[in-house]
Amino acid sequence: MAAAGLVAAAVSLPAFAADISGAGATFPYPIYAKWADAYKKETGNGLNYQSIGSGGGIKQITARTVTFGASDMPLEPAELDKIGVIQFPTVMGGIVPVVNLDGVKSGDLTIDGPTLAKIFLGDIKKWNDPALVKLNPNAKLPDQAIALVHRSDGSGTTFIFTNYLSKVSGDWKSKVGSSTAVQWPAGIGAKGNEGVANNVANTKGAIGYVETAYAKQNKLTTTKMVNKDGKTVTADSESIMAAAAGADWAKAPGFYQILTDEPGAKSWPIAGATFILIPKEPKDQAAATEALKFFGWAYKNGDKMAEDLDYVPMPDSVVKLIQDKWKSEVKAAM
Repeated sequence: MAAAGLVAAAVSLPAFAADISGAGATFPYPIYAKWADAYKKETGNGLNYQSIGSGGGIKQITARTVTFGASDMPLEPAELDKIGVIQFPTVMGGIVPVVNLDGVKSGDLTIDGPTLAKIFLGDIKKWNDPALVKLNPNAKLPDQAIALVHRSDGSGTTFIFTNYLSKVSGDWKSKVGSSTAVQWPAGIGAKGNEGVANNVANTKGAIGYVETAYAKQNKLTTTKMVNKDGKTVTADSESIMAAAAGADWAKAPGFYQILTDEPGAKSWPIAGATFILIPKEPKDQAAATEALKFFGWAYKNGDKMAEDLDYVPMPDSVVKLIQDKWKSEVKAAM
């Protein structure tokens, strides 16, 4: 049965005089869709966001074919300067392993980082492998081949996932590494968080990785993870917030911040922020102004919508830093 929920790959709402167009990360698509719908109802103003993956978002904003780009992989300050953009975080979220196993419900299985790396390296090939049995002594793990599902497109979700695996596995770091697109040792590729969610939902014995909102909206079976402190945790708002607790955004040049494998008993280990990229000197200042108005509205009015999808809103102190950056660095009439 096909996965229900998020199958569309874009929010396409009636545009207005200053057309806001954005493209990029699929990780925040569920919340951008919710915000866009509420914003349209409240203001009459529309937004067109193409959920094409972080790699595509970076390419499109570099080429200036959209008002803003979106990426879950933060760009380093030198890269921001090179393409003439600023970046700012909108929400934080978690990446969660999702499985399709008969008789296994969300939270039934626990995986640690090194074992997850071995699965995606193709070293662990069956669900009843001793490493998984040791982590799950009470689970009925089948003698069934593991079907790996990973992203096929340039993906910030992949960056966060592979950044984590590189921190917990020397083998992963040396053989595969961390990027928006990697040479996967095994498995099949799918486009977007949407594609991975659908593939896992339709493939018995599958494991993949998606942003938590996709797992929730598609009713996928999620696993628990063992974090850096050796504690078993579930991907939810509390554990993602715990992972973000140590982030010092004020001291992060260009808001460059990675939140994987963070310490803390309650921290979800595969967490990250998602970012907007907007030119310092926009080709269309009116559209850039409208885009910043939209995100300003979202920071003010969108927290509850974000929390309902297990995203973590940015703290008010960080929002102030972001809005000060807009005023000082973007040539738009804010």
